[in-house]
Amino acid sequence: MEPPPHVLAAFGVAGSMPMALDGGQGTSWRAGDLVLKPSDGDLAELAWQVRIHLELVCDGFRLARPRIAADGSLRVDGWCASEYLAGAHEPGRWSETIAVGDRFHRALDPMPKPQFLDDRSSAWAVGDRVAWGEISSAEFLEVPHLRALAAAVRPVAAPSQIIHGDLSGNVLFHEELAPAIIDFSPYWRPACYASAIVVADALLWEGADRQILDEVRDIEDFGQHLLRALIFRLVSEWLLSLRESRAGALNSGAWPQAVDLARGLAAES
Repeated sequence: MEPPPHVLAAFGVAGSMPMALDGGQGTSWRAGDLVLKPSDGDLAELAWQVRIHLELVCDGFRLARPRIAADGSLRVDGWCASEYLAGAHEPGRWSETIAVGDRFHRALDPMPKPQFLDDRSSAWAVGDRVAWGEISSAEFLEVPHLRALAAAVRPVAAPSQIIHGDLSGNVLFHEELAPAIIDFSPYWRPACYASAIVVADALLWEGADRQILDEVRDIEDFGQHLLRALIFRLVSEWLLSLRESRAGALNSGAWPQAVDLARGLAAES
């Protein structure tokens, strides 16, 4: 469903012809200089994102900034808007995606933890908490591969901060401009966990092999972060498959190899 005319008018793009955008969950539309998508998230999170985007210094990356409606609303009839940034997701550019994430996370490092992170209950929030032991994996033993992954998890000492927990498809590359970061998905975790999620996604869905580990060989305890990244994706996808009656990415034949790789890497450290 495309954004209706009154929503376009509220965000200042009246008369624009909405065009469906690829990627994500298939619900985003471009209209003029904006991207609009349905949003049922916490208004506190939307307000936080507006404030954070105003405070951040973008050094070596571009950032899609939220747009506030003419009446000051963050959401209009279930739609929110952000700046459209030129560029495209290019599978295989994993090292550059990780590097852009590193620059973004350095900019985010001083930011305090917002309260709304503890209040979320989405499939992704639950998957993340299982990955970090805040929800017991014993509650999800029917999920394939989870028992093997959870058995290899050990404590890590890396400090937490605000991170983007879904960089893989949300870094856009352009021939002339700095990489663009879109669809900011905040979590309070170590920055290296965000890199591990990029690696997990590449292994599961973009055909990467163990050579991708060369990009993260200097990260301490990377195997432990990769275990958690796989648990995060596994539990999230399982929950989404239940809620949305879809097979999801659990059907990827790359899961056994990714699980074995993460377990082996964790055992070496």
